[in-house]
Amino acid sequence: MTDTPPDHLSIDPSSPHFDQAALQRGVGIRFKGVERRDVEEYSISEGWIRVALGKKVDRHGRPLTIKLTGPVEAWFERGGEAEGAEETREGE
Repeated sequence: MTDTPPDHLSIDPSSPHFDQAALQRGVGIRFKGVERRDVEEYSISEGWIRVALGKKVDRHGRPLTIKLTGPVEAWFERGGEAEGAEETREGE
């Protein structure tokens, strides 16, 4: 597994950009120099994030989102395979 997060990632399981393994590692997002915790989807190369618009939902119960453009930085919050091995040892 690489130490760089995917260029495009979504937390919606029905999206083609959904990646469970990357989400389990935790992905940190910095948008316009501010760390964000409310990002639903992002694209580093296209320079945008998608965030929920309050508590509003569409007719299918999914949150309404708004697309914000600007510089996006992403990183993994937890290590990859090495950390997973440590967790299994602690559980034994």
